[in-house]
Amino acid sequence: MIDLYYWPTPNGHKITLFLEEAGIPYTIKPVNIGKGEQFAPDFLKIAPNNRMPAIVDHQPADGGAPVSVFESGAILLYLADKYGKFIPTDLRGRVACTEWLMWQMGGLGPMCGQNHHFNQYAPEKIPYAMNRYINETNRLYGVLNKRLEGRAFIIGDAYTIADMASYPWIVPHERQGQTLADFPNLKRWFDSIWARPTTKLAYEKGKPINQGVPAMTEDAKKVLFGQTAAVVKN
Repeated sequence: MIDLYYWPTPNGHKITLFLEEAGIPYTIKPVNIGKGEQFAPDFLKIAPNNRMPAIVDHQPADGGAPVSVFESGAILLYLADKYGKFIPTDLRGRVACTEWLMWQMGGLGPMCGQNHHFNQYAPEKIPYAMNRYINETNRLYGVLNKRLEGRAFIIGDAYTIADMASYPWIVPHERQGQTLADFPNLKRWFDSIWARPTTKLAYEKGKPINQGVPAMTEDAKKVLFGQTAAVVKN
């Protein structure tokens, strides 16, 4: 059984996409980032960077004690290797899959995250920062659009963890100041993933969690937006 420490954000959705697609039983342990629960001492034992998602695998492949994994890319690699799913087995295919997974982790995710921050949440509107991250998001969309030319998915004909990592960061494209019609290969890929029933199931998991959740506290905003290093108290 997998315990998934989760909140319905792009990084959280990456893991539910894998688990639903692979048909793996899991239990969601909500981590309400609006209340600062990612700073709770028990959560920090498995996720020392105070970011969700994280998992605890109670049945690791070596038969030993439970294994915890933090960072969404590391979790996807761990699950893909354990279950032998959604990652190529040949050398070149695995290299390509790892490259594009790291591209998302180091580029698409962080840049889109900064886009969201400066355009949606920052208390001060800074045109330079807003434009910088909209433009960088646009550039990265173009990189992915080019990669998808002549390919059904990022690595080729097969759906992999590279697709699962990138897709959730394209979902809020309108908030990122992007128009999918400008990227025809990307739009085709995006639509094909949304058409998968398991994608819809993965996103449905977040709806009950968000219902009735109060607005983010001011202390949590300060921590998340880098205004203070203080730990939010529960």
